Amino acid sequence: MNLIIRVLLTAIAVVVLAKFLPGVEVAGFTSAIILAVLLGFLNAILKPILVILTLPITILTLGLFLLVINACIILLADEFMGGFEVNGFWIALLFSVLLSFLQSVLYSLLDKDKK
Repeated sequence: MNLIIRVLLTAIAVVVLAKFLPGVEVAGFTSAIILAVLLGFLNAILKPILVILTLPITILTLGLFLLVINACIILLADEFMGGFEVNGFWIALLFSVLLSFLQSVLYSLLDKDKK
C-alpha cells in the first residue's frame, strides 16, 4: 500500500513540476503515473550500475556527479515514454533536483501520518 501511495505522490509531483517548469511536458495524470513507475524501475535497476561505474568521478566531484546521473535517468525516461518530454540536459537536471526535493517533502508528510 505504501508503494502505491509513493507512486501517486511522485506522479502528483511530476504533474506539478510540468505545470511550472518550462521545457517539461506530461500528457496527463496516467502518463505521470507510468513515468513514476518507470523512474522507480530505472532508479532501482540502472542507477546502482551507473553509480558503481562512475565512482571515481563521483568521489572527485564530492558527489555532485550524482546529479548528472539523475538527469541522465530523466532523459532516458523521456526516450522510453511517449507522453513525457524534457527539452535538454539542463532542464532534466533542474527537473530531477526539484523532483527529488518535492518527493522528500511529500514522503516526509507521509511518514508523519504513520506516527
